[in-house]
Amino acid sequence: MDNGKLKISAKNMASIAVFTAAMCVIAPFSIAIGPIPLSLATLIIYLSAGTLGWKYGALSVSLYIILGIAGMPVFTNFEGGLHKVAGVTGGYIIGYIPCALATGVISESLHVMKSKVWPFAAGMVAGTVLLYTCGTAWFVAQTGSTPAAALALCVVPFLAGDAIKITAACVAAPKLREALINRGSNN
Repeated sequence: MDNGKLKISAKNMASIAVFTAAMCVIAPFSIAIGPIPLSLATLIIYLSAGTLGWKYGALSVSLYIILGIAGMPVFTNFEGGLHKVAGVTGGYIIGYIPCALATGVISESLHVMKSKVWPFAAGMVAGTVLLYTCGTAWFVAQTGSTPAAALALCVVPFLAGDAIKITAACVAAPKLREALINRGSNN
């Protein structure tokens, strides 16, 4: 009987928890590049959404954000709190959710293609575009800078690094997804 409650299997709960924990551990380590720090947070987002799909990938990222807002030091530079999300980098933090959604939706919908890499790459690129859009728009609103100046500060320096992260995630996510699916069918 369905009583309207969300039902998540123990395997999916564990997978969500693992990716949330990975994000909490890896995201605080960052390198300052102007006003926006460089971190491996997007790599974990690509992996979680590519592996778990849009629903559980976005849930994992949302839990990470909630933990950070609650004050856990999981954001860059080991900071936490609502002030971090309300600051100039907050649009990028909130943009993690549409990034995960797009990565997961496109990866899942294009997964029927014979290629195992292109659906993931397409999803990750689309997710990154949404992430950049949310973050840069928020940065412009917070700082009053022009969109061109914001792109030069907040996007251009990160393009090569994000291309490397997408490449790495495109190799790993299909394998992780397959392993997770096979593990579930063996139980």
